[in-house]
Amino acid sequence: MNQQTFDWPSQVVIVTGGAGFVGQHLVQYLRGLGVGKIIVPRSRDFDLREKADVIRLYRQNPDATMVIHLAATVGGIGANRKYPGTFFYDNILMGTHLLEQARLAGVPKFVGIGTICSYPKFTNVPFKEDDLWDGYPEETNAPYGLAKKMLLVQSQAYRAEFGYNAIHIMPTNLYGPGDNFDPEFAHVIPDMIRKMTEAQEQGQAYITLFGDGSPTREFLYVEDAAEGIALAAANYNAPEPVNLGSGNEISIRQLAETIADLVGFQGELRWDTSKPNGQPRRQLDTSRAENKFGFRAHTSFQDGLRKTVEWYQAQRALQPLGASER
Repeated sequence: MNQQTFDWPSQVVIVTGGAGFVGQHLVQYLRGLGVGKIIVPRSRDFDLREKADVIRLYRQNPDATMVIHLAATVGGIGANRKYPGTFFYDNILMGTHLLEQARLAGVPKFVGIGTICSYPKFTNVPFKEDDLWDGYPEETNAPYGLAKKMLLVQSQAYRAEFGYNAIHIMPTNLYGPGDNFDPEFAHVIPDMIRKMTEAQEQGQAYITLFGDGSPTREFLYVEDAAEGIALAAANYNAPEPVNLGSGNEISIRQLAETIADLVGFQGELRWDTSKPNGQPRRQLDTSRAENKFGFRAHTSFQDGLRKTVEWYQAQRALQPLGASER
């Protein structure tokens, strides 16, 4: 299955979060497909938590044929622990208003981007989409994961009652050039790259990392994620959620050692076991994405990490790297 089977030039696509990390890569990928028109609402112009602003967005773009909802208030373990109410409120309101008003405005398709943080804390590995309701999410990211999970519920309810074509895609942990390296909001890969780069430059003997290094994670390179989202937008039209990942699992300790090698950090890696580990294991069953819309990740983890490190080291001297725009 490929993009040539879909008439992208006739599409008018609203990409919320299109100025953020994943959104920039997705917009670039869509342009490469020849999409007729791409609308990227900016947070300074539209507060997507506000119903009136969402209504105004759709009224200003009456020819929209698709919404890809990437916008999110998101961060790593530290930010999830510090701002659980904000993460829940912002994400549930954005999803609720955008989907409801898209339906009322007659936008033909809504592509909701969820998260694997919605899975139960203890889920059989590899995570299958049918396991999504088998328990409560890991505590530190439950408010975010549940807010995103409600977008799935809303999508399925709207399909059942209104026949509305809303789909739900759940990417695994994403990384790549353009990621958020802000100390407060960075996820694990950018956080480690920043810490080790700074430590190497300053000649520090060690750095301290969260937890004990034993949890595992699965990572998907951002350009692969953009391709997967576009494939789903073009070819998937069903109520079941779909995992988007690489299918490869690595421990946080192994990740840290790999990044240290790439950065050239030769100091000690210390682990602060007073800090939470997060979910014990993460690895996805990615067969549904391959079977339903032909997605398979193709960037090796080593290549993706190398590109991310090179991008960060090239950018850090040019400008301060702050939090991504919603």
